[in-house]
Amino acid sequence: MKLVQTLAFLLAERSLEAGSPWVVLWSGPGVLVASVMIAWGAEAAQFFIAQGIALAVLAWLQTLPEFAVEAVIAWHRDTPNLLANLTGALRLLTGLGWPLIYLAAARSHRAERGAPMRRIELESDQAVQVICLLFGVLWQFLIWWKGTLTVADGAILLVIYGVYLWMMRRLPPEEAESIDDVAAVPRAIVRSPKPLRIAAILTLFVVGGAGVFIVADPFVRGLLGLSTLLGVAQPIFIAWIAPIVSEAPEGISAYYWARDYARAPIALMNLVSSNISQWTLLPAMLPIVYSASSGHLLAVPIDALQSRELLLTLAQSLLAVLFLLNMELAWWEALGLFLLWTVQLIFATGRIGDQVHQWTTWAYFAWCAVEIGRLAAGNRKFRAWRHFRAVVLPRA
Repeated sequence: MKLVQTLAFLLAERSLEAGSPWVVLWSGPGVLVASVMIAWGAEAAQFFIAQGIALAVLAWLQTLPEFAVEAVIAWHRDTPNLLANLTGALRLLTGLGWPLIYLAAARSHRAERGAPMRRIELESDQAVQVICLLFGVLWQFLIWWKGTLTVADGAILLVIYGVYLWMMRRLPPEEAESIDDVAAVPRAIVRSPKPLRIAAILTLFVVGGAGVFIVADPFVRGLLGLSTLLGVAQPIFIAWIAPIVSEAPEGISAYYWARDYARAPIALMNLVSSNISQWTLLPAMLPIVYSASSGHLLAVPIDALQSRELLLTLAQSLLAVLFLLNMELAWWEALGLFLLWTVQLIFATGRIGDQVHQWTTWAYFAWCAVEIGRLAAGNRKFRAWRHFRAVVLPRA
């Protein structure tokens, strides 16, 4: 009944006004608890679905809080804040999440082998995620150039994600993850009798999913109220605060895996899969919800601030995927992603913040140019494309 009442409220209410900042004190933890429930259910369910798509499904379910927050903003047609959570989450995922994966794996490697780990080396089949992320990022550059996000763009992004899932299903079975590699709650569920196991997984999905969508609206309103109280521009505040809650489950899961350096490639690909879903599925949803709210097809406009923030995020993602084209993430690449992200965080607001974001954007693109030059000169191998072609066009 509570869910029905909440949905009815959303359908009737058009404006997204700032609420009491104190609402964040319960809605933020509410989103986090609900998202952790979903993550537990997904981690348990991955033992009973095809191994080829388990990682993709897990990554999508872990980003469900992100989808809920964006759906609330899109439904209320709050265009100035529409891309703030998306761009902030992606920058957090890549600028902090990827380096943390390397750090956890490097500590494990040194503890076990007594030597530094220079890089995370990917498996050949993981080229599918790398190339699909590249395609998703490249299409987003077109959206940035047009200045609008349309339903047609959404259809293309859905096709990219659909092809990604199709190719993930074609991958050969991988070694099953050990039950001991997951957290205590999903481990207990997996070891339970079948009827109890099914009931537990479904309950976590239903209760967690419902909780996310019930709490998302007051969470967003509370963030708007808190940004007003602190005197910080709403788009900037949402971009840096909301993702801390919505991205927590996937970050925790990936870091947990990376504590064993042998599983670092899987941990990194978990975050890459989240990048893919947030560059494809999430933006594809926005014009659909935006149009449904208005009653007719509308393109989502991208204003000047969103355009700058989107370009910054695209520059970071392009550099990150260029790093992976040779099927590895080196220590200095992870460090570079972290340092540039930290600069953005420190100078997030004010006029100097705008200037630093522009300088950081050009720093990303300059580094991208260096990496492209290294590829063209043969100093860096394009191994991902070769492995990707082997999956798409397998030899007879």
